[in-house]
Amino acid sequence: MKRLFLQVYFTVVLTLVVFATVAGALWWFYIGQVAPRHPGEVLAEAAQSLPAAGEPRDSHQAAVKRMAERLEGDVALYAADGSLIASWGRLLPPPEFGRDHGGWLRRPGAPPAWSARLADGRWIVGQVPRAHFWRARRPGPLLILALLVVAVGVGAYPVVRRVTRRLESLRSGVEALGSGDLSARVRIEGRDEVARLAESFNAAAERIEGLMSAHRSLLANASHELRTPLARIRMTAALLKERVDPRRKAELEQDVAELDALIEEILLASRLDALRDLDSVEPVDLLALAAEECARYEQAELDGEPVTLEGDPRLLRRLIRNLLENARRHGAPPIELRVSRQADGAEIRVCDHGAGVPAAERERVFEPFYRRAEATQGAGLGLALVRAIARRHRGDAACDGNCFTVRLPL
Repeated sequence: MKRLFLQVYFTVVLTLVVFATVAGALWWFYIGQVAPRHPGEVLAEAAQSLPAAGEPRDSHQAAVKRMAERLEGDVALYAADGSLIASWGRLLPPPEFGRDHGGWLRRPGAPPAWSARLADGRWIVGQVPRAHFWRARRPGPLLILALLVVAVGVGAYPVVRRVTRRLESLRSGVEALGSGDLSARVRIEGRDEVARLAESFNAAAERIEGLMSAHRSLLANASHELRTPLARIRMTAALLKERVDPRRKAELEQDVAELDALIEEILLASRLDALRDLDSVEPVDLLALAAEECARYEQAELDGEPVTLEGDPRLLRRLIRNLLENARRHGAPPIELRVSRQADGAEIRVCDHGAGVPAAERERVFEPFYRRAEATQGAGLGLALVRAIARRHRGDAACDGNCFTVRLPL
């Protein structure tokens, strides 16, 4: 019942069932008041309108005929001595005089009938078909209401399902847009409110895609344009004469290197945002890649087993480098890097011996430009790039105190 179409559908059906139940109860009460009476009662009442015993036989025949038509059955009128006066329909046997006192008549080989004795000694005998009892007691209106419930239930399902299916399509589009697929659109069907909602969603998604595209283009162009003055600053620092304070020259060179690294990370982040698929995919030996990156750090220890997966070697190298650089900057040596094969893929785990990241910040450290209060280095893009690269390879990254784990499918 968590699905919308089931809620709408069962609401319609349940409302109809309640209506049918109430209407059926009222109708049943009404039928109980006007339902056909017992044939014996009808015979006794109708017998009061019979002609007197001395009247002509034709008048008796006409009266018996009216009684039979009213009962929709067979009627016979017998004299007190057992002789037949008049009958209509199938000839019914007379009652056994001296034994019958009115009521059921059961004879071997004969259908059941009812008899009533008149005040003057005559007998009236009647028989109705078995269908009379069914008609007298059957819940005809209830059956009609039950069929109506079934018919409306069957007919309402495709209508309700069509409306809710479009809502589900719209929900899928919203989820796809929220997950980062800015090209997500929904199909517009019909001309009702749901169709107008789909049109509004598509228009909003198109505007968001345009704004994000313009933002990425601006970021990439700005980062690219910064490279030119940065190159001139680097060349000027290299041409500085020896009389310049070496400490200031070293600081300038460090600032230039940090700025260059920041621009490179911004460009890479912008490119990853714009990518839907990897630029190049080839077999990559993660252990060999990790060994090359660990060689750049004196206090990094490598352990693990060879694991080969399909991926972009440049991006995977950057992922491992950022994890090691993060451990160097914000942790404490030694740094331990382990590559292992798991049941569902490969795992890269980098740990240090620092204080670690508090539980409340273990997700926030992967946000772009987020820096912890005690951080003195970096711009806050390194771990964001780690998660972005992992997700481009259909994996993910997580933090567990002073360890960072990346899981990638093979």
